[in-house]
Amino acid sequence: MRKILLVIDMQNDFINGALGTPEAAAIVDRVAAEIEAYPVGDVIATRDTHGTDYLQTQEGKNLPVPHCIQGTLGWELHPKIAAALKGAVIVDKPSFGSVKLTEMLAELSKLDNLDITLLGLCTDICVVSNALLLKAFLPETPIRVLAECCAGVTPESHKAALDTMRMCQIQIA
Repeated sequence: MRKILLVIDMQNDFINGALGTPEAAAIVDRVAAEIEAYPVGDVIATRDTHGTDYLQTQEGKNLPVPHCIQGTLGWELHPKIAAALKGAVIVDKPSFGSVKLTEMLAELSKLDNLDITLLGLCTDICVVSNALLLKAFLPETPIRVLAECCAGVTPESHKAALDTMRMCQIQIA
């Protein structure tokens, strides 16, 4: 069984930028250590990626805080995370969940039985979205989320997302 680690949106804007939180900053070292425990070929990271027209998008109208604008410091992965990733595949995604990421993993699953672990930001938006997409595409693949390597918009929404994923047969570790 091939173990895959998905590092979701560990970007400056979610850690210490436009949408940063103390909880997000607190997980950086744990996430970096988890990344380093995997072979680089078994790690895939995502980056939330928006254009300069963000405020005109549906997301921007609902969350009018420009963030993760491609090419900005806020869009970049946190330096400790970028160093730990050292050559891992990075998928830019324009929305909460990544169809491209899911399709990549569905293709990989044709070659190997997968065991997928997710961590990162934000538990209650992008982590839950990607975990549920993966569970829909790969219902027999073990999928887990490392709760202590995730942070939500608030501690309460973090817990609610973990509960939702648990109800959908995603393992919470």
